[in-house]
Amino acid sequence: MKKISIILLVMVLAYPAYVMSSIYWYSLHSSLQPAQAALVLGAAVWDGRPSPVFEQRIKHAIKLYHAKQVEKLVFTGGVGEGDSLSEAAVAMEYAIKHGVASDAILVEETSRFTSENLRFAADLMAENQIQFVLLVSDPLHMKRAMMIADDVGVKAAPSPTQTSRYKSLRVKLSLLCSEAYYYMGYQLSKWL
Repeated sequence: MKKISIILLVMVLAYPAYVMSSIYWYSLHSSLQPAQAALVLGAAVWDGRPSPVFEQRIKHAIKLYHAKQVEKLVFTGGVGEGDSLSEAAVAMEYAIKHGVASDAILVEETSRFTSENLRFAADLMAENQIQFVLLVSDPLHMKRAMMIADDVGVKAAPSPTQTSRYKSLRVKLSLLCSEAYYYMGYQLSKWL
């Protein structure tokens, strides 16, 4: 019985460590292939402006657009608590100010978290005959986002932001632990 307990304890500790390392290594991969659109996952809006984290996602998508790696930008995200504008609307305004044609932008303005961003964007993509996207989010968020995209039928390749507002080791480790928790929770919810 003691041997079984030790084996179970090792498994319980080893699996989160494995997930954390796989999330970290996945965060280093970015697709260079062209796509019909960049699908940008929403993030916080502060006083009608993108938060620093969201701004990095938007800037990355704009860079892909100007490099002609994508033809369109798809912004996701609804109205957060205390906000008057949706995340997607704020992103669209920012992109237009930075040289993206308004007819090259699609917005999904009702989602509130990652799985909704992707599920609702899938419908918008289908309506606009977009079959393949580069998925834009933070590097440590990418593995879970890609798993959810696959689950909801969004054909995507990862394109994480190349810069991050999360710079200190302490903050990165905290985010990695948090992302591992959400990743494992999402996996568990699929099994139940």
